[in-house]
Amino acid sequence: MARIAGIDIPKNKRGVIALTYIFGIGRSRAKEVLAAAKVDESKKVQDWSDEEIAAIREQVGTFTIEGELRSETQLSIKRLMDIGCYRGIRHRSGLPLRGQRTKNNSRTRKGKRKTVANKKIATK
Repeated sequence: MARIAGIDIPKNKRGVIALTYIFGIGRSRAKEVLAAAKVDESKKVQDWSDEEIAAIREQVGTFTIEGELRSETQLSIKRLMDIGCYRGIRHRSGLPLRGQRTKNNSRTRKGKRKTVANKKIATK
């Protein structure tokens, strides 16, 4: 099993797919990395030589990935919350922040339904 950027890459998958297991590397960036490292993208990880793995590690090292990228993202969100902009307020209150409706959907952001009981009308 190849280990790149602190992540165990699955050996039975193609190179392009296997590199996407690293946070911050998607399909297009994986293709870019393999092209720069001169490795065939359809080649499985178990068929990579040590020189190819070293070249891939070197190419992956040029990008912001994993923990560094996660902390950078969290700092960006914290900055939005600190300046009190609309997106920051929505982050703080756990609501969707890209203009979605919240009356019916957005259960992922809002969480499990909290049922609110109706007020009873006083009888005369």
